[in-house]
Amino acid sequence: MRAAEIREPGRPPVVADRTPPVPGDGEVLVDVLAAPITPLDLLCASGTSYFGTPATPYVPGVQGVGTSGGRTVWFPSPAGMAPGDGSMAEVAAVPAASLVELPDGADPVRLAALGLSAVAAHMALTWRGELAAGEQVIVLGAGGVVGQAAVQLARAAGARRVVAGARSPDARARAAAAGADAVVALDTADVAELARRFADAADGPVDLVLDPLFGAPAAAAARTLRPGGRLVNLGGSAGETCPIDSATLRGRSLRLLGYTNNELSAEQRAASIAFVAERSASGSLAVAHETAPLEDAADAWRRQGDGTAAGRIVLTPR
Repeated sequence: MRAAEIREPGRPPVVADRTPPVPGDGEVLVDVLAAPITPLDLLCASGTSYFGTPATPYVPGVQGVGTSGGRTVWFPSPAGMAPGDGSMAEVAAVPAASLVELPDGADPVRLAALGLSAVAAHMALTWRGELAAGEQVIVLGAGGVVGQAAVQLARAAGARRVVAGARSPDARARAAAAGADAVVALDTADVAELARRFADAADGPVDLVLDPLFGAPAAAAARTLRPGGRLVNLGGSAGETCPIDSATLRGRSLRLLGYTNNELSAEQRAASIAFVAERSASGSLAVAHETAPLEDAADAWRRQGDGTAAGRIVLTPR
């Protein structure tokens, strides 16, 4: 079978012929239809993640969509985080218990583009952030997959107003296309200026901030929160530290919450994937993406990593 291989940490994968996997105890074979290139894949393959340097060669791909036993399924993989191969191959061996059957009408590529990023948006908003109907939400990093999904899911959950923050013009356009009521440019590290922009875009105090960025944008968004407001952080792409001032934090009794998909139980993850799949199949949840054949994995990997892709790239092995 054909597969993408990480042969050296920090280098793009090489597409090669490999012996098809043999399922172990409790595993089944999945014929892969769609394998997204995610930030976690890039991080793990860099050899600099908190999971350590992966043993090479290995097939990357922490999630995918395929068919098994006549069913269309979503599946996870520990590739790059633990020994074993992932989804960027024609066939993958997957624990049967981790498969999530998808509803009729679910498009494999569209769902693969959403995947665990949409799960993060869904669960960070609802389970961790306790979003209630009628609340006002700021979504930072709203041009990324998590952010685009969060804008749509916040609206579906009954948010009365969704304000998006995004850095580049293209990202701001994606945030607007996702349905944000207002879009704020995050083109400065001046916390006071960003806070003014958020205040101008919001309709009064904000209830919840969804934050995959941290850094100056999170500090600015926190200043718009009402007393007792919540900020849920699920990433640090704008900075690993954040200049939130003590007066804002204490004076408004704010709740700063962390989120990671790794905290979810298998049952929670499966239920969220099923929810995302239903909304994807109905056409009410989608993110910017593009497809590339498995043979072009190296070029797609480079473009996803340097930010020149038109959205999440999904490899199609078949």
